[in-house]
Amino acid sequence: MKAAVLETYNNFVWKDVPSPVVTKGEVLVRIKFASICGTDMHIFPGDFHPRTSIPFIPGHEMGGVVESVGEGVTGFEQGDKVAIDPIIWCNDCPACKRKHYPACTSLKLLGVDMDGGFAEKISVPPHMLFKTAPHLLDEHVALVEIYGIGFHANNRAKTKEGDTIAIWGGGRVGQVILQAARTKTKGTIFLVDPLENRLEIASKYNDNVVIINPKKENPVDAIKAHTNGQGVDIAFEAVGHAEDIEGVYTPIRSAIQSLRGGGKVCVLGLSDEPAPIVFKELIWKEAQIITSRVSDGEFTEVINYLNAGVLKPDALISKVMPGSQIQKAFELVQKEKEKYLKVLLDFS
Repeated sequence: MKAAVLETYNNFVWKDVPSPVVTKGEVLVRIKFASICGTDMHIFPGDFHPRTSIPFIPGHEMGGVVESVGEGVTGFEQGDKVAIDPIIWCNDCPACKRKHYPACTSLKLLGVDMDGGFAEKISVPPHMLFKTAPHLLDEHVALVEIYGIGFHANNRAKTKEGDTIAIWGGGRVGQVILQAARTKTKGTIFLVDPLENRLEIASKYNDNVVIINPKKENPVDAIKAHTNGQGVDIAFEAVGHAEDIEGVYTPIRSAIQSLRGGGKVCVLGLSDEPAPIVFKELIWKEAQIITSRVSDGEFTEVINYLNAGVLKPDALISKVMPGSQIQKAFELVQKEKEKYLKVLLDFS
């Protein structure tokens, strides 16, 4: 089979590799589409070294169809359309024993810690597979994993009907948080991002969204004005590496300031830089800070909404390219990352 092998950092090679053979207790899946993730963009230049050992096949956001079923596997048959959950828990650490799996101290992912889905085929245990409706587009199946992150964040924050929400960061994670939130509340959602194209996508595909460019107006002031000075119920921070904007506090501090009394901040943005917080602003509101990492069983919830046509996956897809052009795709996103949300790779 053909696969995209990261031979050296910054260098993919599209080449023949041994095709996986379905074994007892596993399912062989023919990959249709895989999605380039922000994590992949860090793996590409070697930021994850030594966790990722080269050469290997990345790719952890993927979907396809069942090609064959190994001995002892039930519930799947040839032709089933499936999304693949790439997460592997240890089931032994204190977090896993408490069934808090995203906090697993030895968490591993297909396509990060071992070969993944940037290939024509992959063999996985059936518990990692989630069937979708036959009518769901193959391109959309590859987005189940990223949607799982957005739904998990909302589940962590306990978003409910009537909640008003602010989201700092309109990239791929911010957009799926927004879409997931809209399945849970009809309340106003504020999206804060300095890139106009991201704001336009959010307002075009979603109802009752107020877009805020922090380079043009102070987001906290704008949110307070729209909520009669009360603030929002939940604020999500999905920025990570924030751009310094004169006269505007960091996303996390702004998120705290945007809350009503007793509100919640849910933080997803991964950054190595410290983010200053004035805890007095949090304590006076007796607000909460929650964090959210990956997903935890939300694939079924996501697929149900995708099957029903409730979500807007086309809003996330910026470009589709053949798997054989993976090097070009990564260089494109690396050069103009602000321009793209999701670039899908076609392995069909």
